[in-house]
Amino acid sequence: MPFSGSLSIEVENVSMSFGKTVAVDDVSLEIEKGTIFGLVGSDGAGKSTLLRMIAGMIRPCKGSITVSKIDVAADLWKAKPLIGYMPQRFGLYQDLTVEENIDFFMDIFGISGDERRSRKEKYLGFSNLLPFLNRLAGNLSGGMKQKLGLACVLIHEPSVLILDEPTNGVDPVSRGEFWDILLAMREGGMTIMVSTAYLDEGEKCDRLGLMHKSHLLAVASPSEMRSRFATLEDAMIHRIKEVDKEIAHDTFKR
Repeated sequence: MPFSGSLSIEVENVSMSFGKTVAVDDVSLEIEKGTIFGLVGSDGAGKSTLLRMIAGMIRPCKGSITVSKIDVAADLWKAKPLIGYMPQRFGLYQDLTVEENIDFFMDIFGISGDERRSRKEKYLGFSNLLPFLNRLAGNLSGGMKQKLGLACVLIHEPSVLILDEPTNGVDPVSRGEFWDILLAMREGGMTIMVSTAYLDEGEKCDRLGLMHKSHLLAVASPSEMRSRFATLEDAMIHRIKEVDKEIAHDTFKR
């Protein structure tokens, strides 16, 4: 798809440490408005920490992050309405029904009247959850829980959507349905940043960022990233092994 030419997310020289553990080390990236940016890489690479910083959940130790030109750390309350954030374990209320969960999130954002009815029908309909309004969230399948979580995150209609491995452990059919929703939201102009452990999902993204050991190793389109390899997985493994060899060599020299 053609890029809009305007930036929605800008990350500049961002680092984050927890005690002596460096989670994100001097990461910079730019994400175009109306595109899907996928974050892939090894476990413990810093992907979740980076997403949490962009969503304004934690402040970086250094560097700056802007969403739609708003500094997330300096002006969080201005940036917050622009952002929808879904962590790996989204906080649905298991003992509330589908409808009660979405009503709760609409209450938080002060959505009322005709707009309340319209958004409920739109996002639960979009997620194929309207037939299950009275089902307890705790009794939903894994895929349905994730779709309900997404509907709750979308209910205030953010311009930027940040998702941390939203389909992890979800069956292939439900993963496909979840991504159909994301692709439709992108077509509507939403900017989406998503981390994923599934490289077939990485192929659906406009751009990919490869993270390993707190560093952002590469940013490219999926086709560019795997250009010399049979698969995206082969390309990713090759680059990670290269970096590990460089680290081992530098450590030995010391």
